[in-house]
Amino acid sequence: MFKKISYALGIAFFAVFAFLILKNANLSTFVDSIENRTFDLRQSILINQGAKKASNDIVIAAIDDATYEYILDNYGEWPLSRDIYAKIVNYLEKQNPKAIVFDLMFVKSLKSQNKADEALINIFKKYNNVFTSMNFDNQSKDLRTPPDLPEKLTLNIINNSNNDFSKLSFTNCRTILEGILNSTSNVGIINVSRSDDGILRKMPLVVKYNGEFYPQLALKAGLYFLGEKQDTYEITKDSEFKIGHRKIYLDDDGSVILNWYGPAGTYTYIPLYRLIKAVNGEPTELNFNFSDKIVYFGTTAASLYDIKTVPAGKIYPGVEVQATFVNNIIDNNFIKKVNRGYTIVLSILLALLIASVVTRVNSAFNASLMSVSIYLIYLLVSYYAMKYENLWLEVVYPLIFSIVAFTCAYIIKYLIKSRDFEQQYILATTDGLTDLYNHRYFQEQIRMQIAQSKRYSSRFSLIIIDIDFFKKFNDTFGHQSGDTVLRQVAQTLKKNVRATDIVCRYGGEEMSILLPNTDKEEALSTARKICERVASKKFRLSGDKETHVTISLGVATFPLDGETAASIIEAADKRLYNAKNNGRNQVGDI
Repeated sequence: MFKKISYALGIAFFAVFAFLILKNANLSTFVDSIENRTFDLRQSILINQGAKKASNDIVIAAIDDATYEYILDNYGEWPLSRDIYAKIVNYLEKQNPKAIVFDLMFVKSLKSQNKADEALINIFKKYNNVFTSMNFDNQSKDLRTPPDLPEKLTLNIINNSNNDFSKLSFTNCRTILEGILNSTSNVGIINVSRSDDGILRKMPLVVKYNGEFYPQLALKAGLYFLGEKQDTYEITKDSEFKIGHRKIYLDDDGSVILNWYGPAGTYTYIPLYRLIKAVNGEPTELNFNFSDKIVYFGTTAASLYDIKTVPAGKIYPGVEVQATFVNNIIDNNFIKKVNRGYTIVLSILLALLIASVVTRVNSAFNASLMSVSIYLIYLLVSYYAMKYENLWLEVVYPLIFSIVAFTCAYIIKYLIKSRDFEQQYILATTDGLTDLYNHRYFQEQIRMQIAQSKRYSSRFSLIIIDIDFFKKFNDTFGHQSGDTVLRQVAQTLKKNVRATDIVCRYGGEEMSILLPNTDKEEALSTARKICERVASKKFRLSGDKETHVTISLGVATFPLDGETAASIIEAADKRLYNAKNNGRNQVGDI
């Protein structure tokens, strides 16, 4: 029964803990931040092992530090005149690239360079494989009136999920050249989704503005590369974005979790200044075939401030984030985070397994080793799940649940062991018939009382009791009735002494009482009271039969009657004998 209660209390504590940890927002945020770090660690290990190969179809035309220096030296200012981008596109199109994507925002018309802007706008009119970007925000209407955007920039999506994309909804937009907006639908957004620690692990696939869905730049480029243009797209009830036969998992806020291929510089980089030189007919080391490639234009120079922190590195160019994004689309390689509900179920199962090990294995060292091994196996499973199935199995909640289960199991095990020890101790020191302490316990206690009395110069007394004519009683009423009377006399003794007094079965029908810190007169008074109570009590036998019994008692006191256990017992026995010789039902005299 005690074991069942202990297990029930352990389960109840575990359930309350699980409820509190899930309901405590601050704790959940803290756990999530640690979980994110474990994701970064797994991604770093996978990167170091070369588990994921970056696509050779993606090339970055980088505005790096060398290009930035070249532009300032040769053109005297940044940003670069837009007609130069137009010339570069014309140059690249001769090699039939799959797509040309500008991770650059061509905002506002430069009054001094109207013809340059027109040249760029004509590029978007001329080629249907050229893409560019814009950005949504929540700036006040006092700063900027929210613009109306062409309908062709939107994506027709049927949203069957429970996600209303409220976290990815914006009230304003920083537009780009009106001529580009009117010339092409190849415009995507470049908003990012950072975690609370500032690390970019995921990106919006689509965002909402004025109730409409707008696609990420990488999604636009990826769909074009795959040739998967559809009139309508669906987000399923399981939060999966369907592209033909592909399904892209969306996280709880509507973003996608990126799978990283390597540190900064993983993709092929072509410094933009070499392209400019090639367009201008200047000598350059450019020797690259852009055929069927996705060419991404973006800044990598630190001074141009498009640097992110991602799981793959603290310094990661924004354009390479876009390249990673489109690479994930091409490979259908996004990470799917296991639902929190499933995580809790896994955590509970792991906790139960560890609790079972702790309660069943006797050796504390072996139980601890096995528990750690179980969790390490789970860690390996989570690692390989990410490596081969792109699944993000959380590891922090399972760890917390495992620690709590391990602790609870040990506490329960300790309580049960303590209870078992207590029961064994009771069995070893208690008389089974009368529930009084047994003779062995009596001998231990009288020696302890002698030692204590000597140490503190105090006294203790001993009363030895014998039931009068008990053999004759057994012959008359039977041994079962005798046992019944023994039990009732024992209970009468326990009820008429102090809580500190020790009542024992001395042997047969004899019983004894040790009275700590008690002198002779007080002990005699107690003995007389007990004698009277027993004599006046009716003892119930089987059925409705009742009877009276009497007892004889002998009293001895340390150190007046002896300084050893044997001498004290002998003195009490002698006075008990005197009580019997003097007619019984009395306390023996000196």
